[in-house]
Amino acid sequence: MAIRNAVRDVFPEVRHRLCAWHLIRNATSNVGNPSFTSKFRKIMLGDYEIPVFKRKWVQLIEEFGIEDKPWVINMYEKKHMWATAYLRGKFFAGFRTTSRCEDLHSVVGRYVGSRYDLTSFVEHFQRCVAHMRFKEFNADYESTRGVPVMQTCIELLERYAAELYTHEIFLFFRPFLSRAGSMRVLNIDNTDYCIKYTVCKHGKPDFMWTVDFRQEEIIFMCTCLRMESFGIPCEHIVKVLIDRDICEISRSLVLDRWTKKVKSALNDPSGFTRDAVVISRQSALVEFSKQLAAVAAKAADEGTNQPQSGVAKSSNPYVNQSGVGSGQPSRKKHQRCSVCQMEGHKKTKCPWQKDIDNNVIEDEANGSDDGDVYPEPTAELDSDN
Repeated sequence: MAIRNAVRDVFPEVRHRLCAWHLIRNATSNVGNPSFTSKFRKIMLGDYEIPVFKRKWVQLIEEFGIEDKPWVINMYEKKHMWATAYLRGKFFAGFRTTSRCEDLHSVVGRYVGSRYDLTSFVEHFQRCVAHMRFKEFNADYESTRGVPVMQTCIELLERYAAELYTHEIFLFFRPFLSRAGSMRVLNIDNTDYCIKYTVCKHGKPDFMWTVDFRQEEIIFMCTCLRMESFGIPCEHIVKVLIDRDICEISRSLVLDRWTKKVKSALNDPSGFTRDAVVISRQSALVEFSKQLAAVAAKAADEGTNQPQSGVAKSSNPYVNQSGVGSGQPSRKKHQRCSVCQMEGHKKTKCPWQKDIDNNVIEDEANGSDDGDVYPEPTAELDSDN
């Protein structure tokens, strides 16, 4: 609640989203039924219209007979903070959990220890920062090196995307090109201010979306709102691009943060220019070279004194060496996941956790295939829409 109040006060115009992983864990602990948790996850992440979400929620609660549970009542009151149906069109850069900050804690923990004094902490933290900068430099290099092999029949548009987007974003966008092949333009309606394209899935005319194209400004808008949610054109917009024989992605459909050239535009009043970026990369490489030389020198010095059995200790002097190198076999324990309640893994290895944290966001990006993505709204279900 303290975080929620702070977000509301400091960022009044933004949408505060609850962490999907914690919601699934809470569903497990409060209801205690893996089948309910699985269906709750599907409703939470499903790309439904609001009336469809409400109907599915009622069906779920009645199926398990938990209408009077305080947690269930409280969660429904907060549905606008966790249900994709209410978050469609809000930009979260693909995040649905707080795992990014937890990953950062894990990386820092490899370099610093809780018993370090201030001087040691700063020294090791600087090495951690240098490591992160090197990883960023390496990712930039991978994005600029070569051109991926074209895999779709829309080669010109695919090649343009490969040259425009970073490597990872391009791999995220390419399936949209493939899925555009299963779309067809059902109807074209010319109005005074735009051209309306009605797009549907091949063989499934009940799955329909409307793409508005403003020809003068070259602006595309789709009713699925995935462009607004992810910052990448959906397959419906891509289908309109193909229909109009457009071989480039319109500027209105490009989010600068996903492109290769975003860093080249850095030039703010603080003086942080492209030259500063190059210097930063050079410093990271110098630091990395020092670490590599230190490890190599230590390995050469120890030479023949390497252990012959057991588990060898890490030779990296800059990584915290806690609990490594005992050489003693560990006893296997029956682990139980606190998320899905299954044995054999911990919550950090839970497949549900991996599904939630997957930045490809397949559930939301692919939409729903159960035939009721865009139903006729009803007064009973849509009372507070």
